[in-house]
Amino acid sequence: MPVIAVDKPLGLTSHDVVNRARRARGTRRVGHTGTLDPLATGVLVLCVDDSTKLVQFMEHDSKDYLAWISLGAGTPTLDAEGPITEQTEVSPPDETRVREVLDGFLGPQLQVPPQYSAIQVGGQRAYAVARAGGELELKARPVEIQALELLGLYSSVNEAPRTFSRGAEGWTPDLAGRSFTPPPALGDFPTLLVRARVGSGTYLRSLARDVGAALGVPAHLAGLVRTRVGRYDLADAVDMDGLADAEGLPDLAVLDFPTLEADERLARELRQGKRPAHPAQGRHVVTLEGSLVAVVDGDGERLRVVRAWA
Repeated sequence: MPVIAVDKPLGLTSHDVVNRARRARGTRRVGHTGTLDPLATGVLVLCVDDSTKLVQFMEHDSKDYLAWISLGAGTPTLDAEGPITEQTEVSPPDETRVREVLDGFLGPQLQVPPQYSAIQVGGQRAYAVARAGGELELKARPVEIQALELLGLYSSVNEAPRTFSRGAEGWTPDLAGRSFTPPPALGDFPTLLVRARVGSGTYLRSLARDVGAALGVPAHLAGLVRTRVGRYDLADAVDMDGLADAEGLPDLAVLDFPTLEADERLARELRQGKRPAHPAQGRHVVTLEGSLVAVVDGDGERLRVVRAWA
């Protein structure tokens, strides 16, 4: 069953996309490998039918983004949903200073998630509490920011590039490229255009807040496009109208682990949940005559089943 990269449009939640995929594919079994906010667009990876078993192996894929960070205005949601609750006059910052600040966010770190997020504390969703006027104490979580590159500094988000093409270094401004539509701007605020590569669980809205704080001003995420999830690039994603007929990738093409070819006995034991003797070390995909049997972890002596396929 396929794994499909879809280009999520502006204004839809990830759950909206899943629901449309269920209708288009005629199945209830559709999952995704990482939420995109309604005001973000770009790659959302869907797993259909038996491919939903793969979600746990894909949730930790790194992701690439184009982010528009507007300085001088803060919002409760940390993005362009608004309203503006904090504002200050700010001149376009020095480009060298911005690059120094961005470099300071590279690597493993702790990040405080947005109040408007799906994180649960004591059985309560943070966004539900926030919408009711409350606030949860959200603990900082470990994340990793692998790359942050300043692509430009502009007087407002409306002056920043809207068209991009994919190159060797990632998606780059290009007048002849593909057009992206950010949400309506909250005002004319100096805006950074940043290309980011981050690990699982990183909130670009929190990054926008924190970059602003490092520059001494409130800030919000004025626009966001996810251009890559793992091996799935936006250039290869289907639009919503293409969901019904999308071929996607088969399960074996998705699992990015070394492969062990099993015999009938080994395949049977793994499917029975046993721990057969085997010298493999680390995580592997086990196949039998080209069909997926299991994902296993090996300690050099035995295999432990992480997930098996009948």
